[in-house]
Amino acid sequence: MEKFLYKRNTKKNADYNIWFAFPGCYSFAMSSLGYLHIFKLMDEMDEVNVERVYSDSTKTEIQFKDVNAIAFSSSFDLDFMSIFPMFDKYKIPYKAANRDETMPIIFCGGPVVTANPIPYKDFFDFMIIGDGENLNTKVVTILADNKDLPKPEILKILAKLDGVYVPTLNQPTVIKNSCKIENCVYTPILSDDAFFKDMFILEISRGCANCCGFCMASYLNLPVRFAPYENIIEALNLGLKYTNKIALLGAQVSIHPKFKQICKYIYNRVQENPEIEMSISSLRVDAVDDSIIKTLVAAHQKHVTIAIEAGSERLRKVINKNITEEQIKKTVETARLNGLKGIKVYAMIGIPTERQEDLEEMVRLAKELKQANKGFDISFAFSSFIPKPHTPLQWCGRFSTKELEKRQNFLQKEFHKIGIKTSFSSIKWDYWQTVLSRGDEKMSDFIIDVYKNGSKLGAFKKSAKDKFNPDDYVLRNYDLNETLPWDIIDLPPRKEVLIERHKKLLNLQ
Repeated sequence: MEKFLYKRNTKKNADYNIWFAFPGCYSFAMSSLGYLHIFKLMDEMDEVNVERVYSDSTKTEIQFKDVNAIAFSSSFDLDFMSIFPMFDKYKIPYKAANRDETMPIIFCGGPVVTANPIPYKDFFDFMIIGDGENLNTKVVTILADNKDLPKPEILKILAKLDGVYVPTLNQPTVIKNSCKIENCVYTPILSDDAFFKDMFILEISRGCANCCGFCMASYLNLPVRFAPYENIIEALNLGLKYTNKIALLGAQVSIHPKFKQICKYIYNRVQENPEIEMSISSLRVDAVDDSIIKTLVAAHQKHVTIAIEAGSERLRKVINKNITEEQIKKTVETARLNGLKGIKVYAMIGIPTERQEDLEEMVRLAKELKQANKGFDISFAFSSFIPKPHTPLQWCGRFSTKELEKRQNFLQKEFHKIGIKTSFSSIKWDYWQTVLSRGDEKMSDFIIDVYKNGSKLGAFKKSAKDKFNPDDYVLRNYDLNETLPWDIIDLPPRKEVLIERHKKLLNLQ
């Protein structure tokens, strides 16, 4: 059952039809705030009729005369392994060049194509780069207003918009994110069958002031923006009319300038209704105090997450993670003393310049946290460094898979000794994510072959054979002066600023 939290525009006289496709199942789509928010914006427009489509949609056929455009939302590198089965289901050729005028215009938006659209340029007629809200409605209006024009003419009109990349025209595009969040972005549709059942998610901040050197989420979302306090409270009150489950979303929600006031408001609502549950994505280590933790505990949250990335202060400085060991210890202590049951620590291996002593510092820190907080559930989740476009560390290659697995094994062994649970991302999968992250025009046939070969780990190696050497994308330190595939996206801060930050960070080693 679905509950709409907005008044739908049901009296349309539109004859332009869009499928809004999510590369995953219904339950995941209904927990995706970005996907649902863009759907709401299109659903409210007079010009178009929009229908949601998922990888597990029961509809198996498409009448091309009845669908003018198909829009895909993509948040993860491997989403394309779900997009191709949808192409197959509806008998759509993988490459745009092989689709004739009778087929819908097919486009895509989201963080993956915003960061580097080049690996996927053959699959879409155009891509939306950057914030999707305002640009998406402009694009849809242009599509509806010009539906009778030939596809190449429509694409020429779209290419004039900042933030639209048309591969066949190969024009550079400029991202101009809005300087503020005009309205709160919140879950517009609640579903009993969502992965997070009946969860009302509210974005209170976008971007991160820390700008860690590896973090694409920070650099794609500049400038840092905050939803107005009054709008947050209004949205919370709306959500609580329909559900007792709320979640605050943001790269670091606690950097909101009025986060304590937001927590106080929620705390007071919980006193009125003890069934209210709240969760947050993560806490900023240097912005945690007793009142914040008490609010979380009152709202039934048992665990929180913090990100420290590296165990040594030297390595944290390399990535611009400006937190001290004292702050980390204080955060864990505050969480324990104010009633939380545990804390998960996000960290990373393979950061550029990482040495054995940095790993040993991580083990020492974990051991001291364990000893100082007996009975408190502490766990660590490790990922491995992936160089991401538009970040100061985009030029840095990864350590070899063999070396990273050696470091992972060391940490697993040492953490087992001190009795702290660990989880690790797959070193081998992270390797192939790096190939896609730094990919160029060679990727399109490779991605298709990966899908045809089963989309498993072995399919990546098999599909790359005779096409390119994947180590060239993964292990190599790129020259600061070389042209990068994603340079076609003009994203602030400009490349020269990233180069200066790159030099500054690595000189700290």
